[in-house]
Amino acid sequence: MITVTEATATAGALKRLSDEGVSIWLDDLSRKRIESGNLAELVENKNVVGVTTNPSIFQAAIGSGEGYEEQLTDLAVRGVTVDEAVRMMTTADVRAAADILRGVYDATDGRDGRVSIEVDPRLAHETAATIAEAKQLAWLVNRPNVMIKIPATKAGLPAITEVIGLGISVNVTLIFSLERYREVMDAYLAGLEKAAAKGLDLSTIHSVASFFVSRVDSEIDKRLTVLGTDQALALKGKAALANARLAYEAYEEVFAGERFTALSGARANKQRPLWASTGVKDPAYKDTLYVDDLVAPGTVNTMPEATLNAAADHGEITGDTVTGGYAQARADLAAVEALGISYDEVVQQLEDEGVAKFEVAWNDLLATVSKSLDSKGVDAE
Repeated sequence: MITVTEATATAGALKRLSDEGVSIWLDDLSRKRIESGNLAELVENKNVVGVTTNPSIFQAAIGSGEGYEEQLTDLAVRGVTVDEAVRMMTTADVRAAADILRGVYDATDGRDGRVSIEVDPRLAHETAATIAEAKQLAWLVNRPNVMIKIPATKAGLPAITEVIGLGISVNVTLIFSLERYREVMDAYLAGLEKAAAKGLDLSTIHSVASFFVSRVDSEIDKRLTVLGTDQALALKGKAALANARLAYEAYEEVFAGERFTALSGARANKQRPLWASTGVKDPAYKDTLYVDDLVAPGTVNTMPEATLNAAADHGEITGDTVTGGYAQARADLAAVEALGISYDEVVQQLEDEGVAKFEVAWNDLLATVSKSLDSKGVDAE
């Protein structure tokens, strides 16, 4: 049983994070979480103001089977394809979550209360198909607080511009490199300019740029461990924070620039940095590392529930831990490079692996749903 004192302490840690200008989003969704009231409870009691999903999250949720049996039966009776069945289930969950978060969306004028759903990861390198899929997902969910996730691949960049230009809010995902992040911000601004040329209300268009954190440490730390020198080992656990902090520096620069200033007169919104992959992979690090050390105004931190609970229990929120660290961040990344570890190679590898992992998860999900439909005596092909 949670005492009043414990509840106050829990609310206090997360409230401090929110008060510093960090929007707390949950990086998870399932039918069980929705129907049990758990998501509503997290919104009510743990300062959660948004939800992100991805193919891996849906693979885990639907693969468990909990809460999906009735809909699967109906889909089987209709004889739908496996792809359609998956889309009907995932968009139903996102629609229900969007309804739970609608009050937050209204209270924040659309800034928060957002639920993200990703385009089919098999389309990550196909611009036209990504645009078509984004339009279809926005239509299927049919909620003003949905965000369509588009990966920051080379093919994804023009898709981001086109989809934003249609007035659809976008969560740009799988960003690892600072160079690609600048290209993402440029794609967003180009989209706003397209939307403005069409006479769309820019105030209704929102976007976040999901900058992945822990995977950077995982890969660079692995390479530092192989080197094994004292100098190399001393740099472990520093690259991801340095990368994210320099991303925030780029964000400040771009959205204080003339191009956005011209759009802000039409009530355009900044594309907020979102810290993704914030669950710590190395047990040697504190489990709130990518929360405590990435506090900055105007950001989003999307956390798996374990990280959310850890932050609530023992997060150390001491104010802005980003903007004063740019020089050190540059020094840390330069030190890694000086040891022969190529930043460009690492971030490209991580992007390629990220797309591949989501595609594997999506294919596993399709296989799971196909078996479920087949078990009901209906050919789903």
